[in-house]
Amino acid sequence: MKNGNHDHQDGGRGAFMDRRAFVTAGAAGVAGAAGLAAAAASGGLAASEADAADLSAYAPPADPALPSSTMALEKGRAALLVVDPQIDFLSPDGVTWGVVGESVTEHNVVENIARLFRAAKAAGMPVVVSPHYYYPHDHRWQFEGALEKVMHSIGMFDRPGPLDTKGLEGSGADFMAEYKDYIFDGKTIIASPHKIYGPQQNDAGLQLRKLKVEQIVLAGMSANLCVESHMRDFIEQGFEVAVVQDATAGAKVPEGDGYLAALINFRMMANAVWATDEAEERIRALTV
Repeated sequence: MKNGNHDHQDGGRGAFMDRRAFVTAGAAGVAGAAGLAAAAASGGLAASEADAADLSAYAPPADPALPSSTMALEKGRAALLVVDPQIDFLSPDGVTWGVVGESVTEHNVVENIARLFRAAKAAGMPVVVSPHYYYPHDHRWQFEGALEKVMHSIGMFDRPGPLDTKGLEGSGADFMAEYKDYIFDGKTIIASPHKIYGPQQNDAGLQLRKLKVEQIVLAGMSANLCVESHMRDFIEQGFEVAVVQDATAGAKVPEGDGYLAALINFRMMANAVWATDEAEERIRALTV
């Protein structure tokens, strides 16, 4: 099946759906791009409504059936890995804000990721970023899943080429300004891009292995897509993985709440699920 949405390369990123128009359209814009039902007539819940949101659905069970985690970070064996800390996911200027903005805001994700960066740098812990980029040749794919169609239709994470950074600064594919001092300090490893959700197509795992890292503190975007896919793959590779539950977020669409879907799987599969407060404390303890 050939997707006709990909013949938009003449004008580069600007030839795609206007980014600002899509952000304004919010969830309804995503729905239109992918042929999904409209999330809401008004374009989805505004992030400003998050303060009043009921977060009880995300609370841990009062009487859990699963055993408690015994994971303990060890200096020299642990690294922080942040997935997709980019504008398109984490900023009101990003093309997905209409569907992820509420979740990002209610979990304070932007600041929580920054706290993890700060703690890891203070502890001398290796930091790896697994970014998401799409180049013109990626828009020639002949078949896609539903959200791949969305991402390509809205120009998410688009760059003009693997060796071409023209227009990257401040674009949706760029890193959040809040994180650049940590990412560009000459020590952070920026892995090659992953292409759909998991790290199978990039070198994040290789970089960790070469540092003899066996434990991963995992954060970033988005919860049930790239973060969960990274978690699953790293667990299968034999890494011990702790997911920071409030340093990620997910889309809310008629099909479901992506964050809630991921949280269930984090609890069932990760070696540990920590809040940012706990993760930060555990990382800082490695400086002793």
